Amino acid sequence: MRFNDAVVGALFILLAGAMIAMTFSFPPFPGQKYGPSLFPRIIASGIILCSAMLVLRGLKERREAGGPWLGLADWMHRPHRLASFALMMAAMVFYILASEPLGFILTAFLIQLCLFLWFGVRPLTALLVAVIMTGLVQYFFGSLMRVPLPRGILDSIL
Repeated sequence: MRFNDAVVGALFILLAGAMIAMTFSFPPFPGQKYGPSLFPRIIASGIILCSAMLVLRGLKERREAGGPWLGLADWMHRPHRLASFALMMAAMVFYILASEPLGFILTAFLIQLCLFLWFGVRPLTALLVAVIMTGLVQYFFGSLMRVPLPRGILDSIL
């Protein structure tokens, strides 16, 4: 599916507006002119600005070419590509459901290995890259950034 840029831009403007509206409930920092709402408001303002440009471009394109507001992309007519898209969505759902019980390391490894094999990477290369990338992401987020990644069944080992 391909939406006209004006439609996508309008949706992002609504999303950014909701982001700004939520920041009004953030508590202020005592004794400071700015608080935790400043950064999300700056980001949302940038999203609104870029989205407005997208809306203008989409309206101009529609006026000149008369294209549809919504059209089916070429890849949607190919079953293998549709299955690839569905597999990517399934991988995200699998991570959401399995990361707590299995842990980040095992879940990320399984997702990467399955996706690499689906997309035609040789099995040995897929295995090596999945192991190395899982280790690097775990080290970066778990150690350097101190993000509490789920340990799952590996909790007693880690």
